[in-house]
This record gives sequence, structure tokens and C-alpha cells, in this order.
Amino acid sequence: MEPTRAYPLFGGAFSAVFPRGAIDVSDLRPVPDNQEVFCHPRTDQSLIVELLELQAHVQGEAAARYHFEDVGRVQGSRVLQVESVQPLNLETLALRGCCQEAWVLSGKPQVAKENQQVAKDVTLHQALLRVPQYQTDLLVTFNHPPPDNRSSLGPENLSPPSWNLGDFQQLVTSLTLHDPNIFGPQ
Repeated sequence: MEPTRAYPLFGGAFSAVFPRGAIDVSDLRPVPDNQEVFCHPRTDQSLIVELLELQAHVQGEAAARYHFEDVGRVQGSRVLQVESVQPLNLETLALRGCCQEAWVLSGKPQVAKENQQVAKDVTLHQALLRVPQYQTDLLVTFNHPPPDNRSSLGPENLSPPSWNLGDFQQLVTSLTLHDPNIFGPQ
């Protein structure tokens, strides 16, 4: 994947800039229709863009925490530790025209990988972009698990470096809506 090219998401309804080397997981296995999932070629890092139903019953920082806890429940997290929740400046977003509220949460859910008993702290960064005119919460998640000793998918010197917060921020700020029909009739 080109480092500065916007990559189409959800059939071209959105696009965003992904870090170099991002692999579209839908080329490897089925992914739910409301998700776009990308993995790093060498690490266990992943980036997920989700279109979720607007959770109008929670507002502000509580909405970011709600989605963090919901993801934690789905992943079977034993412990959910929120490290920070900060508002995102809407002016920095390509979606600023339709996003009315945005938050970034950093936390550490404790998750055991498939077929493993020992849970590990995973660093998780989530950006919640609230788009009430389309009854949608857009959730962008950066999973940054601790490194393990598995072999890389390719020669070490050809693999891109691990992703960082700058890569996550570029994805979040570049996320662009091209076709609002993805949300159905309004």
C-alpha cells in the first residue's frame, strides 16, 4: 500500500491514509461489513475502522469510554484500564463538516490471544467520531499488543517499522466521506 495515497474503504464510500505496509485483512479472511481491518505485516498491530450505530444515550467522554468498554467485552478483556480521554480538535479532521464531536481514548485492556491462557496488556488507542446526522459513531482503533517472538512474514530488512501514534493520527485525520449513501436513506 502506498504511504501517502488515500485507500478506499467501504466500497469507496470513505477513504483514509494508512501507514506503509498495511495489509487489508479482508484479503485474508472474512471481515464484518461494518468494519475495515488492516494488519501490520510483521507485528500483531492492527487498525480497524468501524461504522457503528450512534449511541445517543451517552455523550462526551462517556461515549468514548462506552465504546472502549464495549470492545473490551467483545474481546473478553479481564481488566479495562483507561489511561486518558481527550477531545479531538474537529478542525484537524477531514470529516469536520459532518462530525459534531470527536474523542481519543488510550487504554490497556487485558486480553488473552486465541488458544492462550495468559492475558497480556494491549495498548489500545481509539478515536470516536460522532456523526449524528447519519445516526453513526465511527470508531477507529489502533491495537498495539506487546511484541512476541513470532517470526516475521517476510525478511526483517524489507518489513516496514512498527506503527506509531503518528500513523494512527494520520489515519484518523485523513478519514474522508465520499458517498453518504453508505448510511442509507436519510
